[in-house]
Amino acid sequence: MANITVKNIPKPIYEKLKKQAAARHRSMNSEIIACLEKAVEPNRVTDNEILYQARLARKMAQKALNTEDIQDAIDKGRS
Repeated sequence: MANITVKNIPKPIYEKLKKQAAARHRSMNSEIIACLEKAVEPNRVTDNEILYQARLARKMAQKALNTEDIQDAIDKGRS
């Protein structure tokens, strides 16, 4: 495994990491690794999450959009 040294960590960030580590029963090192993993790993979305979001979007639409509605939305986005 590789080693890394991080210098000049602002005190508020250090304190937040320390509290998070304690709350999750982790060492500071483990908490920092978890934060780095979350930052560099792609955000994977499950099939169920995609389906849920699609159903939610459909429900929110409440009506079928026609060409005029779509053009109005495009025009509003351009102003």
